[in-house]
Amino acid sequence: MFRSGFWRRFDFWLLGTIIIALVFGVTMIRSAIAGNDSLSEVVIRQIIFGSLGFVVILIVAVIDYRFWSGAIGPMYVVIVVALGALKVIGGTRFGATRWIETGLVSIQPTELAKIVVILALANFFAKTSDAPRNWVWLVKSLLITLGIAGLIYIQPNLSNVIVTMTLWAALTWVSGVQLKHLGVIALTGISLVGIMIFSPVLEQYQRDRIFDFLINDPNASYGATYNVRQALAALASGGWFGKGYGLGSQTQLRFMKVRHTDFIFSVIGEEFGFVGTVLVLALLGFIIYRCLRAARLARDPFGSLIAYGVAILIFFQGAVNIAVNLNLIPVTGVPLPFISYGGSGLLSLMLGVGLVESVALRSKSLDV
Repeated sequence: MFRSGFWRRFDFWLLGTIIIALVFGVTMIRSAIAGNDSLSEVVIRQIIFGSLGFVVILIVAVIDYRFWSGAIGPMYVVIVVALGALKVIGGTRFGATRWIETGLVSIQPTELAKIVVILALANFFAKTSDAPRNWVWLVKSLLITLGIAGLIYIQPNLSNVIVTMTLWAALTWVSGVQLKHLGVIALTGISLVGIMIFSPVLEQYQRDRIFDFLINDPNASYGATYNVRQALAALASGGWFGKGYGLGSQTQLRFMKVRHTDFIFSVIGEEFGFVGTVLVLALLGFIIYRCLRAARLARDPFGSLIAYGVAILIFFQGAVNIAVNLNLIPVTGVPLPFISYGGSGLLSLMLGVGLVESVALRSKSLDV
């Protein structure tokens, strides 16, 4: 079916590290739910999602990544329709309409949308590699992104709008944006953020998260501030080597909420200490490195930009999640890649890894 030596280019180091991260994530989710009967199914679901993701990686890796250049138009339309349909058929949780309920699982189109943004921008920048780096070029790429980011924003889902715009900024940077354009965009972005914080453009809960972070009330007994304080207490109590698996008091006594998703990094810190958190960082760092390696060895700009985009997605989501746990930024709801519970997010990331593997399989070198 494949030519001799085809699978020699497959990045088994990347796949192996993903599997280790998934197994560790399932293990930590099991501890994080702390015997909560209402969450008893999440461990099995994460195993199922991880297994499906493994299959997704292999299937997508076999497909030549250049195929997606011709399919990006229909994919873009489908994801726009899916995001638009959320307001009509979507399920609402925590004040946001982000899920399509199927009865068996909840699907978040936003997670897949981030992969579509990577493909669409990679395709645009690859096809315009010789075009002048002027405002027309820049605005076209921005419109591609805003077509999806705008629909994500109205869910409302500000955190994933930021993720999407970060992908645009990173791919624009690597594609050769002029510094003067970058400066204007940065100033405009900062101004818009300032206006949004003090205007009704943001939902009340979004403004509350920002003001709670700025005020940081030490007497808070509920809400985002309280949860972050519990996360910091968990991290601090873990010391160098942690209290032991399943023995973290903040976790097992359920002081932290959403501890199997947003705050699983604090669970790791409490039960495995500083050493455990460093090992998690090393796992994610190695995954990002292998994605960047695929980008460097890619045969063409399209493949390189895909791999680079996936690396940025993993890096930024991981950095944001950890920063929230450390109380460096307001609570966002962005999960820790490959570790936190979440079916749609996990499958989308593994789809991204499959694209990176596809690029690696067709790379110009076998060097490690």
